[in-house]
Amino acid sequence: MTDQIAISIENVSKSFKIFHDKPLTLKEKLLNLRSNEYSMFNAVNDLSLEIKKGETVALIGHNGCGKSTLLKLITKILYPDQGKIKVNGRISSLIELGAGFHPDFTGRENIYTNASIFGLSRNEINEKIEGIIQFSELGEFIDNPVRTYSSGMYMRLAFSVAINVDPEILLIDEILSVGDANFQKKCFDKIASFKNQGATIVIVTHDLGTVEKICDRVVWMDKGKIVTQGAADRVVDLYTQHMNKLLVEQKQREFDNQNNEDLKNVDDRSIEKSIDPVPQVFQDDIRWGTKEVEILEAKIINSKGKITNVIHAGEQITIEINYKLNSEQEEYIFGMGFYSSEKVLIYGNNTEIGKIKIKELNPYGTVRFVIPECNLLSGNYKLNVAVVDGNHRALDFIKFYMDFSVVSDDRAVGFYSMKHYWEVE
Repeated sequence: MTDQIAISIENVSKSFKIFHDKPLTLKEKLLNLRSNEYSMFNAVNDLSLEIKKGETVALIGHNGCGKSTLLKLITKILYPDQGKIKVNGRISSLIELGAGFHPDFTGRENIYTNASIFGLSRNEINEKIEGIIQFSELGEFIDNPVRTYSSGMYMRLAFSVAINVDPEILLIDEILSVGDANFQKKCFDKIASFKNQGATIVIVTHDLGTVEKICDRVVWMDKGKIVTQGAADRVVDLYTQHMNKLLVEQKQREFDNQNNEDLKNVDDRSIEKSIDPVPQVFQDDIRWGTKEVEILEAKIINSKGKITNVIHAGEQITIEINYKLNSEQEEYIFGMGFYSSEKVLIYGNNTEIGKIKIKELNPYGTVRFVIPECNLLSGNYKLNVAVVDGNHRALDFIKFYMDFSVVSDDRAVGFYSMKHYWEVE
């Protein structure tokens, strides 16, 4: 391990037993009333990583990927099953805040106990104690037993001790939301000062904005292994795209289960001629018209040909409107529109705008509006569908037919993602 390396992790693995039916009481254990069968969960799997002195590194990944376990291995809260971890410098960990606090001791007494755990001598604690108390903002409560503290007071005291021991290596695990907004800002400023002074910082967080703001390098973990690592903006973008894909797949499964039906492929053009779909019920202020042409069903179909209510931005979608002709008209105009969740129209189109004249309709049929690349931004939206005659008299107009959501990799604000680039002179 060179002098320039703060943390060296070599082929480290850590597994845990996951019991299928663990005995909960002594009686159950003695009488063997429950099974002792278990499986092994590989939280960290043959992982190697070096973190340089003065570097700020973020560990990101979904819950259960091994991030927090890795931090606990570095701090020796846990020990690896195999592999080596070498640390060069004094560590302060913001992982299990308040570990070692005694509920019957006062805040002041617990400062001495907790700071000694971090390796400070009594003289060093004496020099820092007023700064720790001032940072915690506990005031006169510092001489009350910790058991009388609110959870917020408890966490602020623990954070203040951990952040004021002048660590060479600072480990932070999902505790950047301690206290109110002002206290959080003070914590971030303190962490930034450590970074400026050359401390090594390792952060586990789901706050990707913070990661991009303060981290030199990002390590993306999955199933106890490193997926990729590198510059914060590149890795965060890759991770965001991956998580958005998983989110869309999850929402699609929920939609499928909720509807409890076999999804039709978009190439299946068949419509049941003898039995109409059970119509949805809408209030009069949402649905109106003569029903001379009736909308039987409308649906959004994704690029995989599945009926959906969630769209991954950038993919092709099709708005499919199934209709029934009850009375012939001279001309028919089909339309659709997207509304925001606040019911503000953000886009509308119809066959007339598309210069398509429809003079005849089959007794049953389908009209499709195809969007080759849907560039709505992330959010919740509403779909309206309509059919009117040539004089724009409503035959069947459904203003908010269904709700749907969009997941976009673009972090711009508003409703649409626009192709663009910036120039600075």
